[in-house]
Amino acid sequence: MQENSLDKIKDEVKSFVGHRVSVRANRGRRKDIEKEGVLEKTYKNVFIVRIKDHNQIRRLSYTYSDLLTDNVVVESKDDGVKIGV
Repeated sequence: MQENSLDKIKDEVKSFVGHRVSVRANRGRRKDIEKEGVLEKTYKNVFIVRIKDHNQIRRLSYTYSDLLTDNVVVESKDDGVKIGV
């Protein structure tokens, strides 16, 4: 059952490649980060978000299970849809 949920999340994330997104990640102990960027690429176990941070381009990677467990929340900036819910 969980594998099927991960497959659905992977398919949904793939459909948003190239879109502007907002990412909110829980890094533990009241350390939440919120960034905006572009969903750049998907791989078998992770997806990449490209952000511009202090005039540098950085790439952050997250796992699909992060979305499943709500450690990471990704929302499309274009239409306000939460991805992976």
